[in-house]
Amino acid sequence: MLITRIAAKVPAQTIVFAGVMFMAETAKILAPEKRILIPDERAGCPLAESITANQLRELRSKYPDRLVVSYVNTTAEIKALSDIVCTSANAVKVVEHLGGKKIIFVPDKNLGDWVKKCTGADMIIWQGSCYVHEQFTVEDVKRAKELHPDAAVLIHPEASPDVVAFADLVASTSGMYKFAKEKRTPAIIGTEVGLMERIRHEIQDSKVYPLKRDAICKTMKYTTLPKLARSVREGFFEVTVPDDIREKAFSAVRRMTEIV
Repeated sequence: MLITRIAAKVPAQTIVFAGVMFMAETAKILAPEKRILIPDERAGCPLAESITANQLRELRSKYPDRLVVSYVNTTAEIKALSDIVCTSANAVKVVEHLGGKKIIFVPDKNLGDWVKKCTGADMIIWQGSCYVHEQFTVEDVKRAKELHPDAAVLIHPEASPDVVAFADLVASTSGMYKFAKEKRTPAIIGTEVGLMERIRHEIQDSKVYPLKRDAICKTMKYTTLPKLARSVREGFFEVTVPDDIREKAFSAVRRMTEIV
């Protein structure tokens, strides 16, 4: 979410988003006047695609007394059908702010489980998941601790509850980066390995280790330097969000920013 906010604030009128589609869509929601490009239009997110607008409409119809809290890792259509959006960093705070209201949480079941555990909220949780975080196992944690016994275990809340139970810190990617920067102590990173590479590049003498070396988001890797260069040079591929969807999605995002 931070990167989409940055994209919305920079003076440039064209933004090339080296990420996945829901990120680029969110940037367009926040800054409709800008031209948002994505180097490879196949760069979707299986988690975001795990729930359709029709499925969420059915849920809302079935449970009209519940508020819809959607994770930012969703399509623009899902955000437009939501009452409020959250990130993995602020999901607990967002739900706590709702003051005991009944909730439909979409789309990540593991993040939803973590939020429910932290808040005790009455939540119906959609059963989507991130295949990268879902692959982590308790055995992975034990193996990593054997290799790095002095390292803290940092686990993303998109991981399964049995893995999260072994965490010294449950944190979003921004939370993990903050830990590495401020603590300067060894850490096992339980999320997509790209974060570890960023930490090693930006934080001098950091000691971070992957929970699993092949924890790779394949669609993220659709973006390559040649594709990025072509996107800049030729303007491929432009991301659009219809005005009616954008306005409703913006309202859900704005409600989040008013809280955090």
